[in-house]
Amino acid sequence: MIKIEGMNALIIGITSSIATLLLVTLFKRIDKNIFFGLILAGIGFLYVGFTWTNIKVEFLNIPQAIFFLLLAYYGIKKNSNFLTAGYFLHGLWDIVYSQLANTSLIPPHYDLFCSSYDFIVGIYLWVVKPPINRS
Repeated sequence: MIKIEGMNALIIGITSSIATLLLVTLFKRIDKNIFFGLILAGIGFLYVGFTWTNIKVEFLNIPQAIFFLLLAYYGIKKNSNFLTAGYFLHGLWDIVYSQLANTSLIPPHYDLFCSSYDFIVGIYLWVVKPPINRS
């Protein structure tokens, strides 16, 4: 069962994702691939920033961050389906991370916040489908 702190993280993740989607909808001239690609590239590196004091954990987080950076790049330059996959995969990463590494360096309930954000944006990208091919 999710305690009140976890529920707050979940609500903030959902609210943040909806605010992001409203922002991209309001500003119609925003290149959706670049916008969502930049967010995807950054969220992977949050784990690197949270855990920089533990070099063992960094060996897990740095490759993860580079993986999502590459998904973002290919989503921007080649095919937006990479962005959709990236958000769903990052949401899964958030969920399984506690099984892979010590989460004491990560903010409490970050998994709930980030996975809810990632899955809602991933669903949006799956349904809306920004332009697939880029020049």
